[in-house]
Amino acid sequence: MGHIDTASLEAGLPEIRRAPQDAGTVELIVRRPAPEKREVVSEAELDPSAGLIGDNWLARGSRATADGSAHPELQLTMMSARAAALIARGRERWPLAGDQLYVDLDLSSANLPPGTRLEVGTAVIEITDQPHTGCGKFVRRFGVDAMKFVNTELGRELNLRGIYARVVSGGTVRTGDVIRKSS
Repeated sequence: MGHIDTASLEAGLPEIRRAPQDAGTVELIVRRPAPEKREVVSEAELDPSAGLIGDNWLARGSRATADGSAHPELQLTMMSARAAALIARGRERWPLAGDQLYVDLDLSSANLPPGTRLEVGTAVIEITDQPHTGCGKFVRRFGVDAMKFVNTELGRELNLRGIYARVVSGGTVRTGDVIRKSS
């Protein structure tokens, strides 16, 4: 499947902007057990110290920490299901983006600023202030136009590449669960 061009990406913005603001749904859950491996699961456990159980976040570590250990603010990645649908051009390709939760919810910084807590399934997560901008793998999988699109000023405001969160309170999340702002 070819990569989507800039004009088509821009034409998809109105649909992305229609995402619900306060409560949406978990559309897809992906576990990354090893580099370049993806497992679509219908249910996952979120843990405050381990992240998404079965994912390699903890073992993989991070270049963003002095000792190479896993960065606690990069524990969980979440991408708009509407943005994923536009960019990936097929639901079977969503996992290639590398995120763990694909949600139908407005992920814009105006709607979900850092510190916002979300209830997802029986877990509670908190949006962090870490930027999620994509990498060379994103370019190879979805093209240069997609990378530029998610990193435009508007793309960054809408968090089209996704956002990072940390698990505050562990629990179970299932595909189809509601994800909502915590009251």
